[in-house]
Amino acid sequence: MNMAMNPGPARAVELPNGAGAAALLAAGIGCAALGALTVLADAFGGLKGLLNIYNPAGPLSGVTTLAIVIWLAAWFVLARKWDGRDLALAWIGIASFALLAIGFALTFPPAAALLQVK
Repeated sequence: MNMAMNPGPARAVELPNGAGAAALLAAGIGCAALGALTVLADAFGGLKGLLNIYNPAGPLSGVTTLAIVIWLAAWFVLARKWDGRDLALAWIGIASFALLAIGFALTFPPAAALLQVK
């Protein structure tokens, strides 16, 4: 057997996880932003009118658009800051899940109704 044809077992290459961690945490930030903006748009009439980008959808069009902008901005900033770094993914995963849960709770009508200013 020719050794040039079979170089041996492949070595595992360890890659930094900063870019993945940035994407994970940015997703959590975007979810929390969506929940917070939903509550704020319902609580304040002026903000509701400002976020009304498309009349048939109402303020939801602006809420989702702004949440996407926040998500992309967070992803961009974190990816540039953490590029090439190795981070503790367990803590970033916990923080991301917590932010996701906050965003979900704030878009759930009974939970959001408790926070609204009367």
